[in-house]
Amino acid sequence: MTLLKRTLLLLMSTILCHTQMMAQDKIVNPEISYAGSQRTVTIGGIAVNGIEGYEDYMLLSIGGLAVGQEIKLPGQEITDAVKRYWRHGLFSDVSIAADSLVGYKIYLHIYLKALPRVSAINYLGIKKSEREDMEQKLGLLKGAQINPNMIARAQVWAKKYFDDKGFKNAEINIRQRTDVAEKNSVIIDVDIDKKEKMKVHKITIVGNNNLPLKKIKGTLFTKGALSKTNEAGKLYSFFKAKKFTPERYKEDKQNLIEKYNEYGFRDATILEDSIVQYDDKHVDVYIKVDEGQKYYIRNINWVGNTVYNTDQLAAVLGMRKGDVYNQKLMSKRLQEDEDAVGNMYWNNGYLFYTLQPTETNVIGDSVDIEMRIQEGQQAHINRVRINGNDRVYEKVIRRELRTKPGDLFSKEALMRTARELGNMGHFDPEQLSPDVRPDYENGTVDVNWNLVSKSNDQVELSLGWGQTGIIGRVGLKLNNFSMANLFNKNKEHRGLLPIGDGEVLSIGAQTNGTYYQSYNASYSTGWFGGKRPVQFNVGAYFSRQTDVSSTYYNSNYMNNYYNYMYGYGSYGGYYNNYENYYDPDKYIQLFGASVGWGKRLRWPDDFFQLSASVSFTRYMLSNWRYFLISTGNCNNLNLNIALTRHSSDNPLFPRKGSEFELSLSITPPWSAFDGKDYSRLANNPQSATYQKEQQEKYRWIEYHKWKFKSKTYTALTNGQKCLVLMTRVEMGILGSFNKHKKSPFETYYMGGDGMTGYSTSYAEETIGLRGYENGSLTPNGAAGYAYDRFAVELRYPLLLGNTTIYGLAFAEGGNAWTDPKHFNPFDMKRSAGAGVRIFLPMVGLMGIDWAYGFDKVYGQRGGSQFHFILGQEF
Repeated sequence: MTLLKRTLLLLMSTILCHTQMMAQDKIVNPEISYAGSQRTVTIGGIAVNGIEGYEDYMLLSIGGLAVGQEIKLPGQEITDAVKRYWRHGLFSDVSIAADSLVGYKIYLHIYLKALPRVSAINYLGIKKSEREDMEQKLGLLKGAQINPNMIARAQVWAKKYFDDKGFKNAEINIRQRTDVAEKNSVIIDVDIDKKEKMKVHKITIVGNNNLPLKKIKGTLFTKGALSKTNEAGKLYSFFKAKKFTPERYKEDKQNLIEKYNEYGFRDATILEDSIVQYDDKHVDVYIKVDEGQKYYIRNINWVGNTVYNTDQLAAVLGMRKGDVYNQKLMSKRLQEDEDAVGNMYWNNGYLFYTLQPTETNVIGDSVDIEMRIQEGQQAHINRVRINGNDRVYEKVIRRELRTKPGDLFSKEALMRTARELGNMGHFDPEQLSPDVRPDYENGTVDVNWNLVSKSNDQVELSLGWGQTGIIGRVGLKLNNFSMANLFNKNKEHRGLLPIGDGEVLSIGAQTNGTYYQSYNASYSTGWFGGKRPVQFNVGAYFSRQTDVSSTYYNSNYMNNYYNYMYGYGSYGGYYNNYENYYDPDKYIQLFGASVGWGKRLRWPDDFFQLSASVSFTRYMLSNWRYFLISTGNCNNLNLNIALTRHSSDNPLFPRKGSEFELSLSITPPWSAFDGKDYSRLANNPQSATYQKEQQEKYRWIEYHKWKFKSKTYTALTNGQKCLVLMTRVEMGILGSFNKHKKSPFETYYMGGDGMTGYSTSYAEETIGLRGYENGSLTPNGAAGYAYDRFAVELRYPLLLGNTTIYGLAFAEGGNAWTDPKHFNPFDMKRSAGAGVRIFLPMVGLMGIDWAYGFDKVYGQRGGSQFHFILGQEF
């Protein structure tokens, strides 16, 4: 028995040792056959190679394999790990191998190859602006990894981009080449040959028996249904885009059906259409239409209306039984127009209102329509949030709001608020739109104003050359000044200047040293006291200009004359070296001050404003030979009353609205109560007392000055970038209380660019008329006592935003008269031209116009003129 036990024990030990030896056998690079049977093994270790810059644990986590994990060999776990690496998108090559198999433990090796990174992208064959667009659309970024799929996708997007631009034959080749200067990097070359833009050679319309071609294709000055698909080389399309793209053509096919609907053809369809290549640059378009029958309105029934009765709604709609079934007009009268049916509800708080026009019956050529209204409940404003403001105190914005918490919702108030915020000048009006968040359950609405701040302060530093040498000007205009914070150091300041209340402080100086000096300062606020929209302004100015000494004229004239006569040079230089001949005894000095007040009115509407100001100007002259009075003092005390209405929608590029101003500037009628007989004063210029009598006559100036100005803006096309028609009408008359005391001051100086500046004339109001030289309509001795001016301008924006640029073409006419009795609005000096305007935040508005004056003024035709414009003109 003992022997048997020993034998069995020895046998078991032998088997166990053999088994352990078998388990510890190491197989290097074992061959794993997917045709064989599976077995379970444990991962004994994992090595990763091929990637620099990443920790091993991060790379292992992507594949999902871990030491100690049991896997099937062969099995799904290895396959899934490879798929995970591929899906991650960082690698161009992935493989997993078994380094060794030790018993039931396997040691894996993961080989990864990183995708190359883009070291440079070269765009060949396109302009800089196109390159910037391509960079955004293709998604190719310098420093990013790239794979073949990204190249293929970029190829598709590039082709689509140029198709949309009309380059249907564009060839795009995106190549990838190794960058020898950087490890695992490539250079991408995007080689583009745009070819020629694809244009339309001929458009053939078949089946249009009731809609004429001019309604489909348009005319030279009107837009047709096919507004974006136009034939090249035809007169009617001279001002229209000629390129052909599938997207534009698709839109125009829908526009064609809508045009038929507009004329009552509700069943109109396009039976077939085709695009045929005419040559390498052109295609032919063929469209066959079935117009169907023309329909008329028979009955319009209103259902669900309780707030407004049927007669009221029908009157606003303006479409009656027997009218052509014009679906476009119906849509405009229900939703789009300012006085549409929908706005009646939306302006009265019914934000949740809906209206669905439904055709209920069609009999022959007649249609019955049912207007199905769901009025809903009135919505009140819950919260009003202001975002993006870093310019002014929030109270400055909130006082301009027409949408306040607790108010009934009103679309009109919403649009008016947008206008008021844009006209403040502190925010970009092109990016200003309300974010309306209705809450249907609570019957409320939140309004978020997402503002984009912009700087509108202006600094002017300029040098120019005038008759007496270099003229320098320094100016500063702060549009966000705060008088309340001026002496409060704890409030917001920009440097030494207090800001935040949206008030305006302007200071300026202009001088050339000795001969000319001018200083001005003004302050204004639209909310005097901070509680009501009451305007207040105050300003003052001083200027002094001296003349050249008579000794200089005489001596310089004689010296030049003798030099010329005796061969010492040429006869010239008569006006050289002004700075050496300063004469302080010949001058004109002006001092002026004004204070004004204004208030918004509620009637006829709250776009009206009434303002009044009192101004005083003192003219101090000494031997000043350029004016009617050479020596003495003249005083101008006047009251100005103005009624204005401004409803334009944008301060920089208005698209709709108008601006009107009617003003009267009047002085006391001094001659009515000073007891002087002005018929006997200053009648004889040869009299020794003539200048003294002139001084006596005009010591106190008197007049009454009437002016009317208007501008209207009308958008001729749709969209933010649209063609705008601006019309202008203005006229003025300067009258007198006493025919013997006709004021030589405050006359009109007409012609040219309309800019005031450094000159010898201080008693005139400058009126522009492009196409003629400055002041040419009112030369010396023909002062203007009446004028008119009419203009039309077509404007189109080239760039909108903080920097605004627009081009314009204009025609205008006007005239000036020395006697108001001869005023004739049909007697005009005409001109036409073109120009451009540029608004820069720190500079303001500036521009240049070229104009041609067609008529003669005092024997000389206006001709070709260039005009430089600085500042906004009413």
